[in-house]
Amino acid sequence: MYAAYDGLSDAIKQQIEGRTAVHGTEFFRRELRLRGLPEELFDEARKRFPLAEHPVVRTHPETGRRGLYVNRAFTEHIVGMERAESDALLEHLYIQAKAPEYQCRFRWRQNSIAFWDNRACQHYAVSDYWPQVRRVERVTVVGDKPY
Repeated sequence: MYAAYDGLSDAIKQQIEGRTAVHGTEFFRRELRLRGLPEELFDEARKRFPLAEHPVVRTHPETGRRGLYVNRAFTEHIVGMERAESDALLEHLYIQAKAPEYQCRFRWRQNSIAFWDNRACQHYAVSDYWPQVRRVERVTVVGDKPY
């Protein structure tokens, strides 16, 4: 997400400078509602996983580099902006983040292991492995507070 940030116009960089965004699970809630899950499950999940605010641009604590820190699955809106303006700006940032020139494609082979730093990248599991089964063991390091 360093390169995605670096590739933004100066005008967009100024527009997102110092901004924070609300991150939550509404994207997943909508998907699960469509599958008919009861609303009580969502209420309990909201208590366990409350909304959080994170900077739109995060400075990596080790490299000092700035990178985009928004994503379609968790970022709900930018604080202090009208909803339509926030939605349009976030859509611009999401499109920026998914540009092929800012991506790394990993081709899995038997016994492959992949590591990435969630502070500086986004990941997406492409469903191109059928009929094989995708088995994942996730390890998460307790990290630092975004700034």
